[in-house]
Amino acid sequence: MKKVGFFRSIHLKFVLIYVLLILVAMQIIGVYFVDGLEDKLKNNFENSLKQQVNILSFSVEEAIMKERDKNSTTLEQDINSILKDNNKTKDIIEMRVMDTGGKILGTSKSDNEGIVGKRVTDKSIKLTLGGGVQQSNINVEKGKRVWILISPVKTKSEIVGAIYLKANIESVFGQVKEINKIFATGTAIALGITAILGILLAQTITRPMSDMRRQALAMAKGNFSRKVKVYGYDEIGQLAITFNNLTKKLQDAQSSTEGERRKLSSVLSYMTDGVIATDRRGRIILINEQAAKMLDVSRETVITQQIVPLLGLEEKYTFEELLEENESVILDNSTSAKDLILRANFSVIQRETGFVNGLIAVLHDITEQEKIEEERREFVANVSHELRTPLTTMRSYLEALSDGAWQDESIAPHFLKVTQKETERMIRLVNDLLQLSKLDSKDYKITKQWVDFTEFFHHIIDRFEMSKDQNVSFVRELPKKTIFVEIDEDKITQIIDNIISNALKYSPEGGMIRFRVRELENEIEVSIKDQGMGIPKENVVRVFERFYRVDRARSRKLGGTGLGLAIAKEMVTAHNGNIWAKSEEGKGTTIFFTLPYDQDQEDEWS
Repeated sequence: MKKVGFFRSIHLKFVLIYVLLILVAMQIIGVYFVDGLEDKLKNNFENSLKQQVNILSFSVEEAIMKERDKNSTTLEQDINSILKDNNKTKDIIEMRVMDTGGKILGTSKSDNEGIVGKRVTDKSIKLTLGGGVQQSNINVEKGKRVWILISPVKTKSEIVGAIYLKANIESVFGQVKEINKIFATGTAIALGITAILGILLAQTITRPMSDMRRQALAMAKGNFSRKVKVYGYDEIGQLAITFNNLTKKLQDAQSSTEGERRKLSSVLSYMTDGVIATDRRGRIILINEQAAKMLDVSRETVITQQIVPLLGLEEKYTFEELLEENESVILDNSTSAKDLILRANFSVIQRETGFVNGLIAVLHDITEQEKIEEERREFVANVSHELRTPLTTMRSYLEALSDGAWQDESIAPHFLKVTQKETERMIRLVNDLLQLSKLDSKDYKITKQWVDFTEFFHHIIDRFEMSKDQNVSFVRELPKKTIFVEIDEDKITQIIDNIISNALKYSPEGGMIRFRVRELENEIEVSIKDQGMGIPKENVVRVFERFYRVDRARSRKLGGTGLGLAIAKEMVTAHNGNIWAKSEEGKGTTIFFTLPYDQDQEDEWS
């Protein structure tokens, strides 16, 4: 085990927690204290100036309401005198007095006397003159904060003017800033002292824990001679005493089990099968190297894990059901990289009293056996499927001959010729099926010749219509004219046979199969549509894969192997055509394929 780094040690964590608690507490106190102090200083500053404005308001009111004659002073002179007498506070930047019309009657700022007699445009002043509401706010001018107060001058209930006051409030925020510095310095000193005390306190807790860690490391290496030093009889001291007692008991248990472990380890190491043992709750207590390789796991990581999820059986079995399982269980652990199939046999470990003490699982690798068996089944099934159509055709013609058609000289030679032709085609079909396992090379021998596709397609449909043994109607939508295409007649026959065979298999009684040929610009499109059960949308693109079947049980019952459309795709591709399917569940499936078609060649044949 690696040594615990300083930044991961509980020592550091304890000190950090201790310091952070103090820091958070002081920050919370500081926030409330500073915010409260700032509000208090601002309120005192504003209330002081408001009182001064209220006193000034009485003087301005008397000056405005004063009756004047020719020998008396003007209103502006009286206002200027009042403002000079009241401008004794150093924080006041400027005071102005306006009449009800917004005309400035006077200002306390000597270098700003040019504005006297002018009308104000400030909306706040107009709002105060109109509604009589006192307004205040803080603005920033030239990087400094100023407090502005606009107060109405009233006589009884009538507004006769307004006072505008601008004061420097930056001094209040300066005081708050100084207090913040003092508080931050105090916080830093307190945290330093707290950290020192936290280190000393943490050592009293972590020292015995470090001793126990060193003892645990020694025990892991097989050394049970060391003892943990007991520093006291508190909870940690009791833990140290218990740890020492545990060390002694483990030493006794190890000496008694070491011999048995060696014997068992020797047996398991030389076994070719995988072995897994569990306790009575299904937790793995032993697994040999062969089993770990089979399941691609580490022996160290799976110990104490449950056996059921390890074997991938959580959806089929519980541990209690495995205890009662008498048959072998097949485990398919195949991945994209390799195939792996295991057979698991289970045996219950029981005490003499009959109490279940655990489970033994023995794993056998049967991948090759299953692969060979699957290939055999697939080959037999595929051959049966591909030979069914020509055999059915031959049987129909032979039955007709045996019923007396051999005596009819007009049709007997034709029937025999068809039977001979189907026999030869069966031989070629078998060769094609054997070649399908080597599709990586995609080496097909195509023997093309010019064929009237309309007549060729009619001939194939006639053959199926004559030999079908179910009530399914055929509808043909084929061109009336001749269409010459260059194809391998046998290969295209195989394609169409496969598609029609599938359509017949899945068509219900009384259903209909529609055959259509369309001329396109550079190709012809052939489609065969049935009214069967259809294919789920997500499976349509996969029906041309080798050995793929949408419904394996139903396909096997009907003779399908999943090779028919795969062969058709390879053959169409070899003719430089395309093949695809469209389907709707419950309504049927349509198989389309195209073949190259040269209109110029068609004109020459015509």
